[in-house]
Amino acid sequence: MGKWMQSPTGKVLGIGLLALLMLIPLMQVRWLVQERQGMRETAIAQIAQGWGGRQVIGGLVLAVPTRELIAADEKEKPRVRLASETVLADEVQVSAAMHVQMRRYGIYGAPVFTSTVQLSGRFLPEDLAGYQRSSSAEWLADKAELRLLLSDLRGLQEVTALKINGRPARFVSSTDRIGDLASVAVPIDLKALGGESITFEVSLKVAGTESLQVLPLARATSVEISAPWSDPSFIGAALPGERKLDADGFSAHWRMLDLNRSYGQHWVNGDRRIEALLGASAFGVQLYQPVDVYQRNERAGKYGLLFIAMTFVAFFLFEVLKRLRVHPVQYLLVGAALATFYVVLLALSEQIGFGPAYALAAAAVVLIVGGYAAAVLHARRAGLLLGGVLALVYALLYGLIAAEQYALLMGAGVLLITVALLMYLTRRIDWYGWSAATEPPRGEAATMERS
Repeated sequence: MGKWMQSPTGKVLGIGLLALLMLIPLMQVRWLVQERQGMRETAIAQIAQGWGGRQVIGGLVLAVPTRELIAADEKEKPRVRLASETVLADEVQVSAAMHVQMRRYGIYGAPVFTSTVQLSGRFLPEDLAGYQRSSSAEWLADKAELRLLLSDLRGLQEVTALKINGRPARFVSSTDRIGDLASVAVPIDLKALGGESITFEVSLKVAGTESLQVLPLARATSVEISAPWSDPSFIGAALPGERKLDADGFSAHWRMLDLNRSYGQHWVNGDRRIEALLGASAFGVQLYQPVDVYQRNERAGKYGLLFIAMTFVAFFLFEVLKRLRVHPVQYLLVGAALATFYVVLLALSEQIGFGPAYALAAAAVVLIVGGYAAAVLHARRAGLLLGGVLALVYALLYGLIAAEQYALLMGAGVLLITVALLMYLTRRIDWYGWSAATEPPRGEAATMERS
């Protein structure tokens, strides 16, 4: 059995088994990254609680209470059912200028913003008259409201101006909600309008965390969002038709029609299907942080087994080409050092950033493994060479982590080159004769046992 373990086949299988064994600490590191990422999400929630969460804005909608007599049998009196109907505007324009800063909670940070939002639009009188005639209930037109929908009212910092049909007005707080959206309202008497259209102009300041989205609550919705943030992620049901990106920030423009969404211009409140469709129609921008600390640590961990195996292969090549003997325990210690790299990287990157943390963790592991290799292989040159190879491996790993779009292509290229190099270096090795060549003579083995 011992002789078989010293054979090329046994050695290769043993090294492969040790490499697979290193999956255990690598999985522990991955769970640790996920745990720390969860702590970051908790910190972001704490920031949002005091500042305002991810914001979704809906332009003003018209809410009209209704009353309907429900027929009953001869023994029961007719019942009155009170409800509310929502009517959307014909046209809405939204302009949002975001001012971004980083807020921290302990060691964690998140981008927050205050946004100056301009809303304007109109309701057509023929729409109101048509929906009123088609309704099976009586409209209480003198008790109607214009409601501004917002996902997180904690972020509504200021309403600087509100005009209805050119006249100043004021919002009042409201407990009414449409789906997950809260609202503030301004009363409006539809009877007093005398068949005129309803126009509105609103200026407000909204605070939020990480993302700002808009609901297309009109027959035609035009939205323009700008911010001094160079890495926006456009999210939601629609991408901007026009956008401009540069180092100073971005600006984007959307135009959505009622034909582009899955609900109409009028519905009875309380319809769960409509409320679900509302949330799915939102679109806007997320203040994306490209390849943040935890994304980079997770990506580094995905290549962990590959690079541990590559280091083991480098040791094995020295063992074969230099006719040396390396014990499995020594392979295991080298693997432990390589796995420790990911823990050190995670701990340091939370404090000093990913780039400096990567350089320090990689330098420490290269020195440890290179020095250990020089002692194990009894050759300083071999230790320096292995240290250099390991440094090159970490440089390649950093390139894979930094290259978001081309990581797979680079990884495939590195793997192909590694296999080709391995085949080239071992092309002249007599694998059948290697075991006998590396086995010490019997006398020498006896001397080693007595010593």
